[in-house]
Amino acid sequence: MSTTFTATIEHVAHTTSRATVRTHTLLVDRGVAKGGLDLGPAGGEYMLISLGGCFTSHLLAAIRARSAEMTDVRVALTGTLDGSPERFTRFTMDVSARCADTELARKLIVIAARGCQVTTTLRLAVPILISYDSAPVELGDPAVAG
Repeated sequence: MSTTFTATIEHVAHTTSRATVRTHTLLVDRGVAKGGLDLGPAGGEYMLISLGGCFTSHLLAAIRARSAEMTDVRVALTGTLDGSPERFTRFTMDVSARCADTELARKLIVIAARGCQVTTTLRLAVPILISYDSAPVELGDPAVAG
């Protein structure tokens, strides 16, 4: 059974828009260097938040489901833009956490990446490089979600 998410984007002023999802409201704007007012992240920056938020949610769920001793989870993301027209050509996520069992942490990261809808969707179009404490984590074939 499919699931559908919805969002509404409404112009507020100048280059600023208001995004509404469920009961949450966020501003979207361009930075000053691009002619905006910098009242909120740009759309591409929200793509990083979407990728990192979905992945982190799945990682925390995997940790909780296994009662794993993995705390202080942090995910640092980058998105590289290139080409004409400009598009994302690569994403990186570096995961750090307190976990005495490095292999367990890496396994949980793979589980999260394969379960995250944003990661599995974007990996079909662009590389997503994931590392744990700066060491690469291999996810395997992007067409394999599980």
